[in-house]
Amino acid sequence: MDLSALQATLRQFAADRAWQPFHNPKNLAMALMVEAAELTEIFQWMTPDEAARTRDTPTVQQHLGEEMADVLLYLLQLADHTGIDLERAVADKLIKNAQKHPPLPPA
Repeated sequence: MDLSALQATLRQFAADRAWQPFHNPKNLAMALMVEAAELTEIFQWMTPDEAARTRDTPTVQQHLGEEMADVLLYLLQLADHTGIDLERAVADKLIKNAQKHPPLPPA
């Protein structure tokens, strides 16, 4: 997935609809959280076993994919509007996580 190309597509999508005044970091962060809540809502009343079996239900898979896509799209727009290079941020964060949480010693 080419994140830069996707961000350019999202920029054009917003421009074609004159949404730029509404696409500021604050609004995009709030929209991201709304979409994350909608994703969470799918699992809200499931047991852990039911949640683990969502891959077996095509309608749930469809709904999950749509909400995950919404989360990703808002995250990409937020990164674009704040000048964050997500590829670099992810690479740096993985290094920090590995240092903070080293592998368990062999058993």
